[in-house]
Amino acid sequence: MTALPSSQRSIRPAVAILRLEIVTLTLATAWIHASLGSTLFLLNATGYAALAIAMVLPGPVGRIRWLVRYALIGFAATTIIAWFAFGARFDLAYVSKAIELALIALLLVETWVVDGGPLVVARRVERIAVAAIR
Repeated sequence: MTALPSSQRSIRPAVAILRLEIVTLTLATAWIHASLGSTLFLLNATGYAALAIAMVLPGPVGRIRWLVRYALIGFAATTIIAWFAFGARFDLAYVSKAIELALIALLLVETWVVDGGPLVVARRVERIAVAAIR
């Protein structure tokens, strides 16, 4: 599958629905973490909310949406790993982890649909880095 030209990224309904699902899951897990109340959970919720906003911002952020996707994947994965290491085992925690796993899966799907996959993104970043060095 090839990456979409930037002029077509925002007009495909499937991409818009996928992005809406990603933002919804991100805000859902932010809400869960905010409801837990401690400073650590509130900071986690703030991080999720900021990344949800970055997923829909137009303009310059839209040009680096690939980076926002990877940041959100990393943030969700770190949250899951921290929960395995230190988290309490109660029903809402399992719901939150299921949401975060689904979020990671949808972000990977969007990476393939919009950008052509991680290898295409890596090649693009390499070209940018080489051009910046020259």
